[in-house]
Amino acid sequence: MILEILVIVIYTTSLLLIFMYALAQLNLLFNYLASKKVKDHSPKFDLSNPNEIPYITIQLPVYNEMYVMERLLDNIAEIDYPKDKLEIQVLDDSNDETAETTLKQIQKLQATGLDIKQITRTNRKGFKAGALKAGLVTAKGSIIAIFDSDFLPQKDWLKRTVPYFKDKRIGVVQTRWGHINRNYSILTRIQAFALDAHFTLEQVGRNSKGHFINFNGTAGLWRKTCIIDAGNWEGDTLTEDLDLSYRAQLKNWKFKYLEHVETPAELPIVISAARSQQFRWNKGGAENFRKMLGSVVKSKNISAKTKVHGLLHLLNSTMFLNVLIVGVLSIPMLYIKNEYAHLRPYFYVMSFFVISTIIFFICYWFMYKNIYGGGFKNFIKYIGMFFVFFSIAMGFSLHNSIAVLEGHLGKKSDFVRTPKFNITKYKDNWKNNKYMKRTISVHVIFEGLLMLYFGFGMYSAFIVGNQGGDFGLFPFHLMLFAGFGYVFFKSLASKV
Repeated sequence: MILEILVIVIYTTSLLLIFMYALAQLNLLFNYLASKKVKDHSPKFDLSNPNEIPYITIQLPVYNEMYVMERLLDNIAEIDYPKDKLEIQVLDDSNDETAETTLKQIQKLQATGLDIKQITRTNRKGFKAGALKAGLVTAKGSIIAIFDSDFLPQKDWLKRTVPYFKDKRIGVVQTRWGHINRNYSILTRIQAFALDAHFTLEQVGRNSKGHFINFNGTAGLWRKTCIIDAGNWEGDTLTEDLDLSYRAQLKNWKFKYLEHVETPAELPIVISAARSQQFRWNKGGAENFRKMLGSVVKSKNISAKTKVHGLLHLLNSTMFLNVLIVGVLSIPMLYIKNEYAHLRPYFYVMSFFVISTIIFFICYWFMYKNIYGGGFKNFIKYIGMFFVFFSIAMGFSLHNSIAVLEGHLGKKSDFVRTPKFNITKYKDNWKNNKYMKRTISVHVIFEGLLMLYFGFGMYSAFIVGNQGGDFGLFPFHLMLFAGFGYVFFKSLASKV
């Protein structure tokens, strides 16, 4: 019975943590809805007045971006801003032929009168953070705009974002990510679904109430003095953006999130690229929890509610570990339920926690409705999308849990870039992308085994007990089976 008790305790704890996270999401939904009733009276620069036009440096941190560099530079060159107040730094850490082809394109753009230069380093110390820090030394701008290589800001992007820096307390202005290939595949649709939830509910919900938000690594701007005051870029975590964001806000710098400004970008189109990105984000989140926990808890500058939201924010990625634990232990729990009749009251109480899923369902509907519109047809589409998203998200739970555990345990790893594809040009031959990994990760094998495990869970529903089975967890096991199956077979196909 000791083993059974241990399983029950761990299972219950994980369910409680997921429930707490769901309640936090619900609170963010309330904040999000309340924000829609508030008019923005932020002071703004009048860019028609030459005396109010700040100098801008655009930083483009790149590393071996063969397939997207031409598109990136052509797009950035079209940005509408006074040329005498604009500098573009291409922070090029490339060690392949991309560096040479990029230089040639930069020279052509220089001939048009554009202040653009390629900045290279002899080593990649600090990876992206190191490149940004190195560029900052010579940056002319008082405001620094940052774009990753797969982002395509619109011509008026600076004119829609820069004015908010008139408020001298503003250290960061962040925009919402758009997705140029949202409907490319199921994989891109579920990635867009997750990111849309972050860029609506979470960013607006936190920012509207003065809670900590994060600069998302790209599609945003920093006040140069804010970067310096917060301690500059550091490369000791895989999410340098989250790290600097928290250090800046702990120094009382204000962040401004602009939901209405969309910055289009390309989502990873193969699961190996998505896995690489997910691993970095989730491990980096755990690393930052480990790094920032003490500073957030001890801070005298922020409210208790902001501290709670901040800690839950830093623990976002840890939810994958709780989901994995609940999933794995749900099958032993099924047998325990049907073996020990005296525990039935406990299981009746535990059924309450299905409300977590209901909360997520409600929260994400408002996000979905905001993007696609309401109405019965869209609601039906949403139901399908919600369960597909949840299934595949759970399918990633093993991979992401390993990332989380490595982060919490302090295991260091290199910054692994996400391969870019430029699908408008290379849609038909993405398999030839030279930056893709060609080996099978051992994680994939375990994902296949978990698929079989949850298949056994579905079978168990028919054989447990003496009343013709127990199907209460069958839908949950079906989603886990489908999610791990999708991740397993897709990973084999793209050779992770």
